[in-house]
Amino acid sequence: MTQKPNVPPYELFHDWLKTAEATEPNDPTAACLATVSADGWPNARMVLVRTIDVSGFVFFTNEQSQKGRELLEAPRAALCFHWKTQHRQIRVQGTVTAATAEESDRYFNSRHPLSRIGAWASLQSQELEQRTDLLERFDHYKAEYPETGEIPRPPHWHGFRISPTRIEFWKEGDFRLHERLLYVKNGTEWETTLLYP
Repeated sequence: MTQKPNVPPYELFHDWLKTAEATEPNDPTAACLATVSADGWPNARMVLVRTIDVSGFVFFTNEQSQKGRELLEAPRAALCFHWKTQHRQIRVQGTVTAATAEESDRYFNSRHPLSRIGAWASLQSQELEQRTDLLERFDHYKAEYPETGEIPRPPHWHGFRISPTRIEFWKEGDFRLHERLLYVKNGTEWETTLLYP
């Protein structure tokens, strides 16, 4: 990455991700998701990005959680993928929309049955008086939805898609002379710029 590549950002992203998949010990699609609350406070947490394609970056969560509420109130977000063994990171900024019901159903149904039941049991981000309350809710839904039967997707659980307007590729350089390549969306085209470290 010593000069501007003549490839779309998604191709470069998948090239870097393929390398990370071979070297990262856990969850190469883990990224730090940054949102902002209605009163302007930033929040960040790790998520697993499940779909990465030309339409954007998709992860799944409970829309009633803190991040879900913030994404609905202020539909802009940022992601940061950091691959320590590769000395690389990718930063993404973009607008947020809900994934389709079909996408959400497909991913929900791919999860382990007990993870699907967990989505029903958790009142994500709400105050929990004691852990036994969560376990009781889990047992309740486990009885309601046996693992061998159909477990429907909760209506409040779905995917969010970040459609990027900016994607920055960062690669560590000697003596902190890092390499930075910025893609900025201009209509349907991407413009590239090299940045000082």
